[in-house]
Amino acid sequence: MLINFELKATVNLSSCKVIMFKGRTRSHYNLRFFNKVTSTFRHPEVPNTSIKLLLFPFSLDGEARDWLDKEPPRSILTWDDLVSKFINQFFPPSKTTYLRNKITNFFQEPNESFNEAWERFKGLLRQCPHHGFSELHQLDTFYNSLNSNDQDALDSAAGGNFLDKMPQEGLAIIESKSKVRYSRSR
Repeated sequence: MLINFELKATVNLSSCKVIMFKGRTRSHYNLRFFNKVTSTFRHPEVPNTSIKLLLFPFSLDGEARDWLDKEPPRSILTWDDLVSKFINQFFPPSKTTYLRNKITNFFQEPNESFNEAWERFKGLLRQCPHHGFSELHQLDTFYNSLNSNDQDALDSAAGGNFLDKMPQEGLAIIESKSKVRYSRSR
């Protein structure tokens, strides 16, 4: 369905150097920030994904702009098409595989605090936002990577087996434990 609309944006994306992506590194950060900025744009009866599709070219420069200009006409029809092609171009499959393996094989270092391990694990997830692991899988991986004392502390905070909790409950427990430990260590 083709919808004609005019978008009078108060933000000039091409002059916002923070989100200009040139095509070398940090493609996932550019995409995340672009999503955050464009999620604030609203137009009646126009899906936000259409707005993103329209504005995305203005967030590119250099090699990234050249890549998009070389895409065949009508080869990108949806926001999902664009994201998929963008990630495949600027986040090669080998890097995805490498980071997915780091997430899967994550373990708490011997002298690493719970909070430090959690922050490092979240950092790996942010480095590869298209990792494809469910929240349950992420929590299971993190829990099983912990030393026995930290596993016991999570089980205690959960009032039983931590892994029996729903993912949102488990995440809340981890975040709470992380904040308590972090504030005590200051």
